[in-house]
Amino acid sequence: HVKSNRTKPELISPPPPVLSMAELLETAQEVSKMTIAHEIVVNRDFKLQEVSFSPNSLESRVKETLHKAFWDNLKEQLSASPPVYTHMIQLLQEIKETILSLLLPWHSRLQGQIEEALDMELITQEAEHGALDIPSLTMYILGTMAMLCAPVRDEEVQRLQGVTDPVQLLREIFRVLDLMKMDMVNFTIQSLRPHLQDHSVEYEQKKFQELLAKLPNSLDHTTEWLHKAAAEVSASSLSSPSHPEVCGSPAPLSLGAVSSSSSIPSPMSVLNQGYMNLLRWEPSLEKYPETLLMDQARLQEVQLQVNQLTIIAAVLLVTSSVCGSALLSSPGFVDRLKRVTKALLEGLPHTRFREALLDISNHVHQEVSESLLQLGYPAFTSDKSASLKGQIRSIAEDDNAVRSVIEQRIHSFLSLHLSPSAQNSCSLSKGLAPIQEELLEVGHRFGSMIHHNRQVYGPYYLAILKKVGRRTQLVFRIML
Repeated sequence: HVKSNRTKPELISPPPPVLSMAELLETAQEVSKMTIAHEIVVNRDFKLQEVSFSPNSLESRVKETLHKAFWDNLKEQLSASPPVYTHMIQLLQEIKETILSLLLPWHSRLQGQIEEALDMELITQEAEHGALDIPSLTMYILGTMAMLCAPVRDEEVQRLQGVTDPVQLLREIFRVLDLMKMDMVNFTIQSLRPHLQDHSVEYEQKKFQELLAKLPNSLDHTTEWLHKAAAEVSASSLSSPSHPEVCGSPAPLSLGAVSSSSSIPSPMSVLNQGYMNLLRWEPSLEKYPETLLMDQARLQEVQLQVNQLTIIAAVLLVTSSVCGSALLSSPGFVDRLKRVTKALLEGLPHTRFREALLDISNHVHQEVSESLLQLGYPAFTSDKSASLKGQIRSIAEDDNAVRSVIEQRIHSFLSLHLSPSAQNSCSLSKGLAPIQEELLEVGHRFGSMIHHNRQVYGPYYLAILKKVGRRTQLVFRIML
């Protein structure tokens, strides 16, 4: 009897592994490397930039205090009688090492010249005998920097020629050398990008597999994300047995929802549903899939753009229905409405669209009134003005019909970008023409991110979806 009530060991989930501090640091470093490599591949504009703190920030004040103390100490040493060159020699050594680090492999002759001109053993002997020629050394350093710097730094290096105070000159040399190091890193990134692009999928898969070996729970949120997508596709399949691929269809997420041989959702349709769900993501309610964390900021930016484009297109559609085609076809009218609406939505999260639409409705009404006057049309009655403003403001409602239709059409268009071969297969649906240029740009960005993600994590998704598919198949057999 006691034996029959014993808990079965296989039902107990194993606890997550406990990593030591060294293992945690090592894992963090590996994730950092993977993130940088991913950023270089997917972000063509990625480059290192100079870190700048606000003047009154704690970081800025601490940095300035420490630097001032260091340079003041150097000034005291050089002003002593006789001068003390301890710090000066250390700085010259650092300058030499920095300049050497900027050399390319074919700069072997220049390297020999630098080693000879900045011979630290000789410099130390000269300092001990009070014969150190600081102006001569700094002039050589500036000349070498002028040869090695990028064209964008020519003016900075040239300006240093006029600095006479040795301490201030050394301080400026270090500042410009830091910029030159950053230029060299960015040049290296640019040079490595094609190589990284060729091997990025294999590299990211290898690194993620290593991470998964250390942290087996690293796919938990990804699994939840795909489970939700599978449930949505299954529900859609049950309510609508057939899902024709129609351009501009208001049900874009059912594209390929069922396999040809059965009513079981295909892995591709579930994964596409999951990707499209990212455009409606609620960070406060759901954890982001681990496999998409490196692209989370970019995807959230796409989500924000989609939300803004939805509002812009809805405002234009409402204005068109109230004002008629004659006004909408007048030169520059639609562009002016777009600029006004976009400016008032710029940088706002979707939670603040309601207050933004109050301002938008007033600006649109003003633009309409001015255009009617210019074109010689009668002004709107107070009822028609109120109708225009009210319909624009009602776009803020979640169940607004115009907003819902526009959102479905935009999502339908973007769903085509999940498959590179289908991106040009359908034209824009009605109401989206005014935002065509912006939609194409967003679609390209969204599609590029998804394509890379699918290549890297496809095997993991397939393994998860096989398990999901077996459960879904059982549900279908019960329900059908």
